Amino acid sequence: MTAEINSSISALTDFDFDPRTRVVYGSGVMSQLGELANELGDRALLVTDKGLKDAGHEDRAIESLNKAGVSATIFDDVHPNPTTKDVDRCLTVAKEADVNLIIGLGGGSSMDCAKGANFLLTNGGQMADYWGIGKATKPMLPMIAVPTTSGTGSEAQSFALIANPETHMKMACGDKKAACRVALLDPELTVTMPASVTAVTGIDAISHAVETYVTTKRNTVSQLFSRRAWSLLAKSFPRVLEDPSNLEARGGMLLGSHFAGAAIENSMLGATHALANPLSAHFGLTHGVAIGVMLPHVVRFNAAVVGKLYEDLAADAGLCESGDPSAAEHLAQYLTVVVKGWGLPTSLAECHVRADLIPTMAKEAAKQWTGTFNPRPVDVNSLRELYECAFNNETS
Repeated sequence: MTAEINSSISALTDFDFDPRTRVVYGSGVMSQLGELANELGDRALLVTDKGLKDAGHEDRAIESLNKAGVSATIFDDVHPNPTTKDVDRCLTVAKEADVNLIIGLGGGSSMDCAKGANFLLTNGGQMADYWGIGKATKPMLPMIAVPTTSGTGSEAQSFALIANPETHMKMACGDKKAACRVALLDPELTVTMPASVTAVTGIDAISHAVETYVTTKRNTVSQLFSRRAWSLLAKSFPRVLEDPSNLEARGGMLLGSHFAGAAIENSMLGATHALANPLSAHFGLTHGVAIGVMLPHVVRFNAAVVGKLYEDLAADAGLCESGDPSAAEHLAQYLTVVVKGWGLPTSLAECHVRADLIPTMAKEAAKQWTGTFNPRPVDVNSLRELYECAFNNETS
């Protein structure tokens, strides 16, 4: 035990942890939305999508807000992977209503669109002006995030991911002022997710835990979030597959997703996400599908540099004993099994990706910001090889 403690102390790294989001977690906490909003403003813009309206979540939100004396203006026309056009439409509604509070209800798309509108409403300009970090010069409106999926962890992050409507490539626009004041995590809201959405969002959350644990920006705090997220997700994801109505498992997924999002805020992501974006842009692949195909290959690629860290994750999931030199391969195989278990493709060929576009996608992936934090440096050639391995799901 003493050796383990000493090892942990010696592994401590410098960090600057700046939490800005209050987290309220539990079944039924959606009912607290109105009173939480009332502490921050009285004219709220509720940003969501029509699927949430059909599921009844939008009406529940409005009821809670009105009961607390908060007027609600609705923008429920968010599309998956929101573009600057979504943000501009949302901005128009926000300006007309003169709102002083923003609420993002839904998956990552709703929360990203809400954050994007917040940038433009308070600081002006266009989304491209905020591509990067810390480019907002004025205060932003308080925001409450209410995730209804267990995937992006966007409620824990100060970034808005907004796509260019022509190229469909995503811009990461980050600023600490964009961080949510409150994250309301209610597992009951995630039960209405279709199985397909549960699958792709869950795989995305798992990838966040795996990638953030090994990035070059990893630190003591981020790894605490990453490892706890991984444990919750690895335990809960199979249980949700067996019993979609299991609230305990849904709660594990939602909290795991949040912790993984908090890890991203402190350590960024890696090559998997750099590789996924061109796949979505060129072939319309759902983000989680692209991630599920690429992640095992990135784990194998990184093993030469961070194999010891992958041992932690593999041992935590019961895939092997601690210290197993094959831990990274066990982890990669497990990730493929998880993807296959949800009936999702495990190769790019299954996704009808054109092999002749691999060189182009490799060049585009090399320009993605997330790739710069991968623990093993990547370039056009290595990214092309990763695409090629994933094309037929080859392991070498």
